[in-house]
Amino acid sequence: MDNRIEDAKNHFEKLVKEQLERVERMKSAGDWTDYASLKPIIIGIVGGDGIGPYITKHAQSILEFLLKEEFENGNVELRVIEGLTIENRAKVMKAIPDDVLVELKNCHVLLKGPTTTPRKGDKWPNIESANVTMRRELDLFANVRPVKVPEKNIDWMFFRENTEGAYVLGSQGINISEDLSIDFKVITKQGADRIIRLAFDYARKNNINRVTVVTKANVVKATDGRFLAMAGEIAKEYPEVEWDDWYIDIMTAKLVDPARQSQFRVFVAPNLYGDIITDEAAQIQGGVGTAGSANIGKQYSMFEAIHGSAPRMVDEGRAQYADPSSIIKAVALLLNHIGFIKKANKLEMALDICATLEKKIIITGRDNGATGEEFAKYIMDTLVNPNLEEKWKGYH
Repeated sequence: MDNRIEDAKNHFEKLVKEQLERVERMKSAGDWTDYASLKPIIIGIVGGDGIGPYITKHAQSILEFLLKEEFENGNVELRVIEGLTIENRAKVMKAIPDDVLVELKNCHVLLKGPTTTPRKGDKWPNIESANVTMRRELDLFANVRPVKVPEKNIDWMFFRENTEGAYVLGSQGINISEDLSIDFKVITKQGADRIIRLAFDYARKNNINRVTVVTKANVVKATDGRFLAMAGEIAKEYPEVEWDDWYIDIMTAKLVDPARQSQFRVFVAPNLYGDIITDEAAQIQGGVGTAGSANIGKQYSMFEAIHGSAPRMVDEGRAQYADPSSIIKAVALLLNHIGFIKKANKLEMALDICATLEKKIIITGRDNGATGEEFAKYIMDTLVNPNLEEKWKGYH
């Protein structure tokens, strides 16, 4: 037999065994973390790469400002976790160094700056994305992103599956020969069930009568077909929630269609498609710098900026001018998730006023605009305004 075929069979056999083991772990997963019962709730702060440490520092300042009383009475604890830099990851040839992973797992929730993912042609070795690895290691199966554009009547919530699809084996494809390369895509019954169910639960709890499932099941029939079929079965348990399905290609067009935009409310999609449409939606909102991201699991959760690490800004000495809006939005999502809903709402209002409505301070990414530190102070000054809610309602 051709050795290339035998090697490919062995490689595929190994991947199948790993995925079957992952299915068994999902079957035996425990209950959701009850943050109300924790004392303290441990929040890990992970700076990441490039502009990550700069913007994360500003987000941390706002978090400490809002939770001052909780830190003082021991209900919340912050831990700064170093070492998730591209330099350190390349040194040990791991997406997440072992000692860093231990620190991450000693926290309940994480606030994370962007991390650099090596790509072909750059100076870094071909190690896996830290984000992909973190989502797998902490089983952060749901990537949740809100997008709102009031003037266009857009109020969207995206549920993107985080731990399988086209990304879970993204670095484990094989080059059969110099002419043939093959990658793998994975969808499981358990993985599809929990992300689709989370989307329908959200719709039910928030009295939203629309869930849109995004696949390419007409072409990718085994994996996307399973995901779509699971949606049809789960939808039967939510008779009060209407649902429809769209293919990823036309979905990207309809998100920018003024006649359709306001009709969509809740989206659920496998990993790659969710990645595409959430970035598109963030751009409609005002750019990827305006959107935060929640990565939710039963035991752990991680909140992050959705943009990249922008190493060029660091190289050009402009990192202090990086816009921290995305990771500040992530702080609001984090606060909401662990039970500080009123504080989260206040931060959402303050960020809305400062970034899109009042705009007394403008960030341009260069020295003709404000620094991230100045913007963070602007938000904190806005937070202490006793008429914050009235001010926000006045703009709207």
